[in-house]
Amino acid sequence: MAAVTSSPSSSAAPGNGRWTPLFLAGPAALLFAALVLTPLVLTALLSFNEFEHATGRTHGFTVGHYLAVLTDEYYLEIFLRTFRVAALATAICVVIGVPEAYILSRMRNPWRSVFLLVVLAPLLVSVVVRAFGWSMLLGPEGPINAGLVALGFGRARMLYSEGTVIVALVHVMLPFMVIPVWTSLQKLDPSIEQAALSFGASRGTAIVRVVAPQILPGILSGSLIVFGLSASAFAIPGLLGGRRLKMVATIVYDQYLSDLNWPMGAAVAVLLLVANLIIMLTYHRVVEGHYRRRLG
Repeated sequence: MAAVTSSPSSSAAPGNGRWTPLFLAGPAALLFAALVLTPLVLTALLSFNEFEHATGRTHGFTVGHYLAVLTDEYYLEIFLRTFRVAALATAICVVIGVPEAYILSRMRNPWRSVFLLVVLAPLLVSVVVRAFGWSMLLGPEGPINAGLVALGFGRARMLYSEGTVIVALVHVMLPFMVIPVWTSLQKLDPSIEQAALSFGASRGTAIVRVVAPQILPGILSGSLIVFGLSASAFAIPGLLGGRRLKMVATIVYDQYLSDLNWPMGAAVAVLLLVANLIIMLTYHRVVEGHYRRRLG
């Protein structure tokens, strides 16, 4: 009987195949570690350094910066304001962005391409430029106040308030809500909605009971992106919130560049990151659990 032997190359192929994903993902993982993880680790280490106003940062170890932030009502109020503004901006983006994405998905070319470009157009302009545009629009000498004066109502103070910051954040973040929802709608079979209509459901019922549950992953993705970017936004709160309306990102800026207290700024930044992760992971878990229960 002839013996059946396998060549060394054929026996090594399965072993090589197991390492192929690692080799392919290795460069991207190294780039991620160098550009994302390394700065985060260095910032976390910096937050434990001691600080003296006379000599600046020292290499002593302390957790006093974290205790100062977590026990000071001033910092706690700023954190609450930041997450309140981010949550309101996210909720408004959901209310506006989901119907906008639905209408966009039902359009036909060339109007779909035109309005998709209109949705993405704000991303082509710098956030600083858009913030200055809002400051000119809502300022004391802006067109809105000029219209109020012409109607006899007098000037209104609109800048340097939470409402102004929320409106500007919605303007900046709305594309990040529309695009994920629109992508989910592109994967949805239109015949499902038509089947609900053929069984006697109204248009609103079909959208709420049939379409909305199936695009929930898109809404979840968009809301997580909007909330995370809004909570860590700096340009809009800095330019439209002013010195009175502090948010966490502006506090980090002040600690780094005004007070030169880098360890305190690093501690505030790390706490913002941790709080963001806790809120976003909790929200993701709740919404995903509801989505799984809804679809069985």
